[in-house]
Amino acid sequence: MSQDIDYGNLMHTAMRGLIKTVLTDVSENGLPGAHHFFITFDTRQDGVELADWLRERYPEEMTVVMQHWFENLEVGDDGFGITLNFGDAPETLYIPYGSIKTFVDPSVEFGLRFESPEDEDESEAYVEDSIEVEEEEDHQDADVVSLDSFRK
Repeated sequence: MSQDIDYGNLMHTAMRGLIKTVLTDVSENGLPGAHHFFITFDTRQDGVELADWLRERYPEEMTVVMQHWFENLEVGDDGFGITLNFGDAPETLYIPYGSIKTFVDPSVEFGLRFESPEDEDESEAYVEDSIEVEEEEDHQDADVVSLDSFRK
């Protein structure tokens, strides 16, 4: 048994569980009120499924928006599947929770950022406490729960 409790990984697991719970509710009841999500994920992660043309266009990371139109939201233990519209072309994606880098709901200024070990090297000089997300009509800031403080 390890001598240390890995709080960083425990927090990541808990926060991904929160995303699963939120998406499960949305799959059963729809998006309430003005809620909508910006989900950025690593397209290189094992288990990510998306059309070849999307993978070519977004070889490292991609941000999807769940707002006005989405279909077939299926939430599983390891990730979720969803059909989104890309310029009048519906495409089905599968996004494992482990590939998610940020999850933001700007309608309530809520956001989660998942840092990887590579990100730690880049972010040692500062602590990120908010993320700016862009929408077509306006700009809003969302608070982000940073898990850096739980890492060694």
